[in-house]
This record gives sequence, C-alpha cells and structure tokens, in this order.
Amino acid sequence: MESKEKLKEERDKIVKGLEETYKKLVEYKKQRNSPMIVLRDGKVEAVDANEMKSTIVYKRKK
Repeated sequence: MESKEKLKEERDKIVKGLEETYKKLVEYKKQRNSPMIVLRDGKVEAVDANEMKSTIVYKRKK
C-alpha cells in the first residue's frame, strides 16, 4: 500500500507542476502578444493567447 500512496503523491506533484507551467506559458504569451499553438480536432491552429484560460485543473480518475 505504501508504494501506491507514494505513486499517487508523485503523480499529484507532477500534475501540479504541469498546471503551474501552463499558467506561466499563457501569461508569457499574453505579455509577448504571441499566439498559442494548439491542436484542435486533429488540426494545428494558432490561437490568440488572450482567448486562453490562464488556469486549467486536471482531475484524475480514481
């Protein structure tokens, strides 16, 4: 059981780090007035950074 808890804790830290990185990226792109390059419906698109949410929350499956 201890290893399962450790894996869960590590996964949560990784997800938190990814969320923080995303937030910083969006803010950086807004400051530079640079588009975000995203994949939508299998197509690569440039999106105005001001249209992007500055936060995103991932929910993990239980």
